[in-house]
Amino acid sequence: YNTTNFSPTFKQNFSASKVTGFSNLPLHIQDFLFYRHCRYFPMLLNVPNKRGGPQNSAHVFLLLLIKSSPANYERREVLRKTWAAERMQNGKQIRTVFLSGTSGDDILLWDFTDSFYNLTLKQVLFMEWLERWCPNAHFLLNRDDDIFTNTDNMVEYLKGQGDGDGNKHLFVGSLAFYLGPIRKRVQVPESDRYPPYCGGCGFLLSRFTARTIHNMSQSITLMPIVDVYIDMCLEKAGLKPESHIGVRTTALYIPSQKVDSFDPCYYREILLVHRFLPYQIFSYKDFKFLTQVTHFTVQTRTYSVDRW
Repeated sequence: YNTTNFSPTFKQNFSASKVTGFSNLPLHIQDFLFYRHCRYFPMLLNVPNKRGGPQNSAHVFLLLLIKSSPANYERREVLRKTWAAERMQNGKQIRTVFLSGTSGDDILLWDFTDSFYNLTLKQVLFMEWLERWCPNAHFLLNRDDDIFTNTDNMVEYLKGQGDGDGNKHLFVGSLAFYLGPIRKRVQVPESDRYPPYCGGCGFLLSRFTARTIHNMSQSITLMPIVDVYIDMCLEKAGLKPESHIGVRTTALYIPSQKVDSFDPCYYREILLVHRFLPYQIFSYKDFKFLTQVTHFTVQTRTYSVDRW
């Protein structure tokens, strides 16, 4: 990876200490404020040609970006063997990269501390990587490593979006409304309310929208809440996120404790569900059976911000 034009700048921004109450902030928040202007770091692990290189990236219909932590080896292994396996699905190519890890031919890793307050930095660095190494992938699933995803439903849903080539705006997830900053913890935007934003556990976007977010992020100061930061980029571009009924940030409602909560029938209209343990995800390793159960209905209903 050529870092000639991406030399890291590790100098402290001492003006951050002028923030009211700075000395009373926890040290990790002080560090974030001192160094959040640093955006360019050397890459330790890269997979530039695994997707066929930039010239062949248009063959990728859905790129699965899975945010992980180095310690979550078991989760990554389970995902590689289940729904995140690279494959052709319904005639569409699915490819996978993990954002952070320790080993594997699908890991992206930069030389900075992997922490909660650096999640936005991790996202911005990935957008830079996407623009350089896989710029023509049609759609992107941006999600955590504790999510169950029904990729069959996802591919069918995306095939119905315009021409299915990712050249129009698309950003769907589970919208959060009317939430405001906790100013005592960290420096945040001056507004009393965040724009409506999709929870960072998982959302779908087109390559058009991914490129727009990347462009807007160049002039927006990093903040630690990556979900909000992404939607600040959308707002600056005049774009809006949408809420999809098939994206669940909490567990599904199961009508009785006497029934099997892992019955595939409950997941027939789901795109993704948050908070699955590795053994729970592995219970759906038989994709053919899950597909047979779930292909009857693909829920495509979305709610725009204007509805609210």
